[in-house]
Amino acid sequence: MNGKFGVVIAGAGIVGLTLASLLKRSEFSEKLRVTVVDSGNEPRFDVSADVDLRVSAISPGSAEVLDRAGVWQEVRSIRACPFAAMRVWDADGNVDGPETLRFDAADFALPELGTIVENALIQDRLLHRLAKHGQAVRFAARIQKVQSAGDRYLVDVADTPPLRPELLIAADGSNSFVRNAAGMRSRSWPYAQSAFVTHVRPERHHRHTAWQRFLRSGPIALLPLADGRVSVVWSTSEDVAKRAIAASDGELGRMLGVASDFVLGKLQPAGPRGTFPLQAQYATQYALPGLVLVGDAAHSVHPLAGQGANLGLADAAVLTDMIGEALARGDHPGDMPCLRRYERARKGANQLMLRFIDGISELFASESATVSRLRSGGMRLFNRSGPVRRQVARVALGLRR
Repeated sequence: MNGKFGVVIAGAGIVGLTLASLLKRSEFSEKLRVTVVDSGNEPRFDVSADVDLRVSAISPGSAEVLDRAGVWQEVRSIRACPFAAMRVWDADGNVDGPETLRFDAADFALPELGTIVENALIQDRLLHRLAKHGQAVRFAARIQKVQSAGDRYLVDVADTPPLRPELLIAADGSNSFVRNAAGMRSRSWPYAQSAFVTHVRPERHHRHTAWQRFLRSGPIALLPLADGRVSVVWSTSEDVAKRAIAASDGELGRMLGVASDFVLGKLQPAGPRGTFPLQAQYATQYALPGLVLVGDAAHSVHPLAGQGANLGLADAAVLTDMIGEALARGDHPGDMPCLRRYERARKGANQLMLRFIDGISELFASESATVSRLRSGGMRLFNRSGPVRRQVARVALGLRR
């Protein structure tokens, strides 16, 4: 290839910014001309402010990706909460029962199973790192039109001349304008649930453990925060989510305590509240000549397994590697041979995780007594199935084989 290879990344969320940082820090960065645009305003992070509602459970594999991007150690040092254990149990059982799924970092020779981090903090550090590399990010820059021009795309951004990158990367979320404008189909289905989120102060310390109890209406997760509080993610019916939003602190504490089986004792609301509808979605194809999807633009999943951000970060890492390999061979990274390799590497893995999460959601939602008995027996068996248990955990933790 002659000259620099132009890349436009649409979307400055965690995935888009990580991808930009990986490209700028790569050994082939001098061959690239990267532009990042986002229709929203620049995110702000203030360490003196309260912990934001939007947090992610960053797996060890994703931590490696963020370390490659040059930000993980900074993120850890500013505000984050590692957890070394996880407990998952059914509403028909109890947290100390034999059917409770138990995961401990020591079982996998790891210091931790994951880290709870605010999305805004990760974005803030990525923006800081990109600024050090001289990489600007254009916020409040709405893409107005995406038009095919042979095997490339013309991108019209408000108040600027049209862009004609060799590769357009859609990292603009589940309602991706780029994906839809390019005519790439996606399939989606609602879960008939809303996620209610807030922070609470538990009577008993969280012990750096992630807790998740499955109710028939959906799971409730208690995720540890660095200041001793827990972040609540309760996937439940829309009516219950509305009641939780409107409840007094005392009533909400009782609702959450009952839903979590008081595993951490009484819960005192200690943060803002929010709710959002839940759905699953996946794109039927990840790539066209000159265009590729990453993150939620390609797939979005139920939050019960905490895999949304982790799947997107894996997309960013694999696409970076594929672009580097193409440039090393003298190939064009925007051509289909390169993009198909990325699609083959990520589409199957993402859809497998989506199907697994859907299956788990349906399994625990069943009110059948027979299914309940089979579910409990299966969980007890899973706890004793060493190789299967280790492999499932390695996939969820984003660890290489």
